[in-house]
Formats: sequence, structure tokens, C-alpha cells
Amino acid sequence: MKIPLEDYFEDIVGKAQRGLQVSDQELCQRSGLAPEELRSLKRGSGTVTAIPRLAEALGLGANALTASYSKTWYPTNVPDVEGTKQFNSPLIDMTVNAYLIWDPETKEATVFDTGADASELLAFVDSNRLTVKYLFLTHTHQDHVADLGAIVKRTQAEIFSPELERLPETKIVREGDQIRLGKLRIEARLTNGHSPGGTSYVVQGLQNTVAVVGDSLFAGSMGGAPNDYQKALRNNLQKLLSLPGETLVCPGHGPLTTVANEREHNPFFAR
Repeated sequence: MKIPLEDYFEDIVGKAQRGLQVSDQELCQRSGLAPEELRSLKRGSGTVTAIPRLAEALGLGANALTASYSKTWYPTNVPDVEGTKQFNSPLIDMTVNAYLIWDPETKEATVFDTGADASELLAFVDSNRLTVKYLFLTHTHQDHVADLGAIVKRTQAEIFSPELERLPETKIVREGDQIRLGKLRIEARLTNGHSPGGTSYVVQGLQNTVAVVGDSLFAGSMGGAPNDYQKALRNNLQKLLSLPGETLVCPGHGPLTTVANEREHNPFFAR
């Protein structure tokens, strides 16, 4: 199943406006667009040639934002990394991702976030005879911890939550912490901005570097961060998009992507 992108043009523009605290009126002044032109673009019926002015006013990449408006981009050249599996489950009016990563040799595994329903993930664990040792949370918004109890009950995994969003009866994970899983090494990187303790996990030891990023970064977008917008941008640039281009990026919503895709096609970062 082809998972839809989490955000489209109107979502991206809205997140940039809220992050920069720019009203529609001010955005029109900055971009030189008439109010009706801006409203038309947000409705999807505007003129594409106006998008570069809008992008410049919001500090977004013009070509990437135009592709988002035209719905002509979707992540390509995304590697199929052995030892990595995405699980997508519905929750109210959205879907959310959870991930399973394991050492193919030892069959030791770790879960990242829980999704809304972990039954498919747990069935995969059983059918592939994996041993789940750890469960890492990227952040503690409800959609990412909704089925925590089911996973803990079935696996007895050690649970780690970010230091700045610690859940009771869990171990703390901090910036720079490294945990071994078979031949794999998992490194925690603080990528907060969307949430106070948002943490990404960089996994080394598979055929590609893998980054489980929660809501810090999406394919073609990023998590909303109205209160810490600049921090979110900076963390994504310095701690995620600095990874090798072939790094598999596993976001909390939407499809898998790569660092190379996001450098070129994410309006928040492409220039």
C-alpha cells in the first residue's frame, strides 16, 4: 500500500506561518500577493507562478513548494533495508507509524513508538521469531504511545522515553546515549521542537544507516512547531539531514524517505 504524504502545500504553508508567527495579511505584504491570490493558492486553485514569491516570504524552497502544490513529488529511491519494518495504523482522522528494527543474525529486536494498534507488529514478531529487547519512544504524544500496554505485556521489553518527556516506570534516554542491539548500535539525538523532548534514533549496522525520527521530520515536511520553530529547523538540519544521503528516514507519519530526498524536495530545507 502506498502511504499518502502526511502534509501537502496548505499544511506546509500553515506550519511555516505559525512557526514564524506571520498572519495572512503580513504574508501578503511580504510576498506582494493580493489577499485573493493567497486564498486561491490555499484552496488549490491559484497560479503556480505566484508560489516562488510565497516561498521566499516564508523561507521555503520554491521548487519543492511548487512540487508540493502540484502534487508531483513522492519519495523515490527509498531502499528496502533488511531488518527494518514499518507498521501503519489508523487513529481517529489520521494514521501513525511504528517501527521494528532487528539484527538479522541474532534476531534481537527493538520497537520504536507503538502506533494506534500494535497487533500487526506483534504478529510479525511472533512469525519471525524475534526477541524484542527494547522499546524506544520518540515522544509521548498520544498517537505514539497509544498501544504501549499491549507491547509491554507481550514482549517484556525495556521501555525508554526521552528525558524531557519521561513516562512513569520507564528508563530515560538522553542526547548521545548509545545502546547495543546485537551488532547494531542505536544513538539517541535530541531533535525537539515539535515536542519538548522529541528524540530521534540513528541505527548503525544494517546495510544503510536508519533514522527513526518521530514527528521531527516527514517526507516533504516536518512536525508543527509553533513555539520552537527555529529549534526544529536547526535540529533537523544539524542532526538528521547531515546524515549520509542514503540514510533511510522513518517518520512518525507518512511514507519512508531518505536524507537525499529531503535535502532536495522538502520545502523547509531545500534551497
